[in-house]
Amino acid sequence: MKKLLTLLAFSFFSHAAEKPNVLFIAVDDLNDWIGCLGGHPQTKTPNLDRLAASGTLFTNAYCAAPSCNPSRSAIFTGLPPHRSGLYQNTQKLREVMPDAVLLPRYFSNNGYWSAGSGKMLHYVIDPQSWDHYYPDKEKDDPFPRTHYPEKRPVSLPVGGPWQYNETDWAALDVTDEQFGGDWLVTKWISEQLLKKHDKPFFLACGIYRPHEPWFVPKKYYEPFPLETIQPGPGYKADDLDDVPPIAQKIGRNRYFAHIQEHKQWKQGIQGYLASIHFADAMLGRVLDALEKSPHRDNTIIVLWSDHGWHLGEKEHWQKFTGWRIGARVPLMIRVPKGISTLPAGTRPGTVCDQPVNLVDLYRTLIDLCALPQKPGISENSLLPLLENPVAPWPHASLTHLDHPQNYAITTQRWRYIHYNGGQEELYDIHTDPHEWTNLAQLPQHSAQLAQMRALKPQQIAPTHETQPGISTFVAEVEISAETQGTPPRSPASSTPVTVLFQNHRQTPVKLIWIDEKGTRHEKETILGASRRMVKTFAGHTWLIQNQDGSSLGHITTPAKPTRVFIR
Repeated sequence: MKKLLTLLAFSFFSHAAEKPNVLFIAVDDLNDWIGCLGGHPQTKTPNLDRLAASGTLFTNAYCAAPSCNPSRSAIFTGLPPHRSGLYQNTQKLREVMPDAVLLPRYFSNNGYWSAGSGKMLHYVIDPQSWDHYYPDKEKDDPFPRTHYPEKRPVSLPVGGPWQYNETDWAALDVTDEQFGGDWLVTKWISEQLLKKHDKPFFLACGIYRPHEPWFVPKKYYEPFPLETIQPGPGYKADDLDDVPPIAQKIGRNRYFAHIQEHKQWKQGIQGYLASIHFADAMLGRVLDALEKSPHRDNTIIVLWSDHGWHLGEKEHWQKFTGWRIGARVPLMIRVPKGISTLPAGTRPGTVCDQPVNLVDLYRTLIDLCALPQKPGISENSLLPLLENPVAPWPHASLTHLDHPQNYAITTQRWRYIHYNGGQEELYDIHTDPHEWTNLAQLPQHSAQLAQMRALKPQQIAPTHETQPGISTFVAEVEISAETQGTPPRSPASSTPVTVLFQNHRQTPVKLIWIDEKGTRHEKETILGASRRMVKTFAGHTWLIQNQDGSSLGHITTPAKPTRVFIR
């Protein structure tokens, strides 16, 4: 008997001394339309709900920025936009932070095997940060094959060059396996979970849906008959009447009016619900694999979304806003029993309403896995809240928009939005969770407004400009319908000019230089939401094309530094 007790004690302490594994799951563009957050009554998310029920659900969690690149960059570097200067999708992580040690590399440097699949960063893999990746990390493209319709758009006509060409939806007559995409990602992740590993692992799973386009197998549309579709509970007509002019401009971004004009609002909501349902099913494959795996009792699960999404709320469609529907995100953490830093693990069904931020995940995982402390990153670990969801939490959550002076601050009860120029909004989310009533101009709330203003960071970094002189560009050109037509030949010129091409689309474009004879030379491919600096000459012609060779327009280079916006 004494020998048996000794063996049991040895087994317990050996397990407690092991480094826990980490399963790090991202779901792209997922707002609160999941069952456990009550965001839409028609949603079907049994796997998200079972994960939340098995650990801690954070109901007041926010992204560092309501767009993919700055949000994901903040998570993986532990640096919020106001410290890094990375505020926009058009910036590049490695141009802004060339020496940053990303989360998976930090785990690898401390004895872990770091691997991943799917979209974790903004349309790149960053090969140096991973030991292994699917697809091949050296190609720096995180997407496996995905079935899309040959003729597009399917449902929503393109309203102009301002429209993101993936804003479309349709039920596809394919199986999950034929669709590929997230099915292939979760297949690979599941295979890694079922294997034995000689090191603890940091395994990242990027589920792309419900990111646009909302093309998924038709079986995921079937639970949502079109005639039953209803708006989200946060929708209110004329909701922007009490917000400042800059907020109205951000909100009314043409998408929602265009969708309503073409009578596609219900169809869009249906597509988003179907895509969430599909993403949930893919998550279920991963959770089931972990349950069957040898790592079930020693793996921490963290699930997050990079930002929210509007489907008519605040008269807006898309993201990029500081309102709660755009900034609040699902966040769930499950820690098994026996982890040395949290021996009791997370209690099933725990709910925490403290204002937390995704930028805190880097520090939290370091603390949970007892890794050496990393100086310089966000200092707010969620470990105290995983131990006790009502533990003192003297921190507000900060979400930055695309400009250093556009930001939202959240406390447990209040939300404050500040815009460049000093325009403001204030909401009591206990009584007004959908932010329908702006209190900023009411005298009785002046003291609360002052308290929220005081939570602004002491220092806010300017937008990081990668190359010297980029801020001195004095000419700006927008590629639009007016720049169509036959592009002219480039004249002889000896006046050198620098041009910055900024691709605001989510898909790649090609830069074509037209020489003095009218011959076209393909010089550059600019990835979606990226930019390229080009040295050229005054008067030279540059043609911008889609990947299929169709023209988006052209410019004749001015005789001064120029910034070209491709939308």
